[in-house]
Amino acid sequence: MTEKHIEGDESKRIFYGELEEFARGKIRQHLQDLLEQEVSEWLGREKSERKANPTEQPGYRNGYGKKRRFTLSMGTIEIRRPRVRNLDERFESKVLPLFKRQTQEVRELIPELYLHGLASGDFELALRGLLGEGAPLSGSSLQRLKEKWQGEYEQWKSRSIEGADWAYLWADGIYVKAGLGKEKAALLVVIGVQRDGSKRFLALEPGYRESKESWALVLRQLKLRGVRGARLFVGDGNLGLWAAVGEIYPQAQEQLCWNHKMLNVIDAVRKKEQTEVKKYLSSMMYAESREQALKERKKFEQAFRHTPKAVKTVVENWERLTAYYDFPHEHWKHLRTSNVVESPFSRVRLRTTASRRFKSQVNATCLIWKTLMVAEMSFRKLNAPNLVEKVAEGKKYDNGKEIRAAA
Repeated sequence: MTEKHIEGDESKRIFYGELEEFARGKIRQHLQDLLEQEVSEWLGREKSERKANPTEQPGYRNGYGKKRRFTLSMGTIEIRRPRVRNLDERFESKVLPLFKRQTQEVRELIPELYLHGLASGDFELALRGLLGEGAPLSGSSLQRLKEKWQGEYEQWKSRSIEGADWAYLWADGIYVKAGLGKEKAALLVVIGVQRDGSKRFLALEPGYRESKESWALVLRQLKLRGVRGARLFVGDGNLGLWAAVGEIYPQAQEQLCWNHKMLNVIDAVRKKEQTEVKKYLSSMMYAESREQALKERKKFEQAFRHTPKAVKTVVENWERLTAYYDFPHEHWKHLRTSNVVESPFSRVRLRTTASRRFKSQVNATCLIWKTLMVAEMSFRKLNAPNLVEKVAEGKKYDNGKEIRAAA
């Protein structure tokens, strides 16, 4: 009853503006009590209690160390660690290990904020009011973090890849506003779909102008790491990519990205015709069979025969624009475009456009890779993931339907 009465009186004295300080005080006291209890359990006796017999744990309390600051996600508190002397073995606190100055949540918060756009020079201004004076926000800790990411990236890109034969690989060269070296430098990216339908990054390397040499280097490394074959490559119209694919993975079929090709066609017609030409292209792209798509193409050829450049762009790439008809209908929406690569890079562009701190190629690549590893965790599986394994094993399809052997 007395305890309840005291708590009731205490609650009457706390106002909204004091809640943070009140909560930190309670946490500080509770943490201090935990440290005291931990020492008591180690020694086997309470504070000021003498040893009951000589066989008990040796050692004794010797006051407290200096006040030290410890940062939690709701602010910084000051505590004093109990000191223990004359022990047979060193006492190490599990509640608050030596040299720890912040909780695990704060340790994860700082790199996360940096990764998502907060420049290192802004940490003091942005977080000092939240975490309080004495919070560990030094630039050196961020430098150590970047070095750690660099090591993780180097390990990742040399790691063996399980699964020799893949159903689909998406490849694209992405240009971002970051310190990727020379003009027209790009990040060459390959994403694959695993047999359970989940997508994962397989390669991310800086390249120059998406040349054949740059792409060949990426694909050769991919093959050395374990990706021996793929049924279908999806990418834009870059000649360097397709030249490298033809050399390194000659058995793979090729699918051009409709979005990229549509932009090429639209650019070739007059502005007042662009809406109409987009309707024709969409009719081809979403046709339910290769034969129906060809009929829609013939209509387009007739309607725009006065613009041979636009017609040629479609006709000369027709086989590679309609390769997806040789794969399950349920997967078509994933295979028509290279959006699988483009979509996760939207968050990369947001970070690199908002912040100009990506000065060097190494830092830029590692930070972008780390951002993409975060994005990878939220990737959605392909529709009908059960069909991915069939494709990887070589099952044949015609207009989206499996070709079954005659009985």
